[in-house]
Amino acid sequence: MESLPPDQDLIVFDGVCVVCSGFARFIARHDRARRFLFVTAQSEQGRALYARYGLDPDLMETNIVIVCGRAHVRMQAFAAAMGALGWPWAACVPLGWVPRIISDPLYDLVARNRYRFGRQACPAPSAELKARLIA
Repeated sequence: MESLPPDQDLIVFDGVCVVCSGFARFIARHDRARRFLFVTAQSEQGRALYARYGLDPDLMETNIVIVCGRAHVRMQAFAAAMGALGWPWAACVPLGWVPRIISDPLYDLVARNRYRFGRQACPAPSAELKARLIA
């Protein structure tokens, strides 16, 4: 991770969760500027990033989206990633403006139940995601 430029846009995601991996595949597919690199939360780098941002690397309760050197979690992470994709996805940016007292409990509810929404084993990463997946 130390070899990445400090302003490198990055998404840390749960590589076992079908919802989280689907989010990463979606971003990779629609990231025409190829801004983002990706790392799984289970990897050594992913665990280190969780710890760096004060998150429990064993819980993996949120994706971490780093845009322009700033880390985002929960709903703000989703909004930051969508905003980085440009139009029409940037229309989701206002979701990041919802007060955290409202958005965090809703996000946490989905995060706690994410394995119920689908299987825990995801299909192989798409070509777009695999090409930008770091360790």
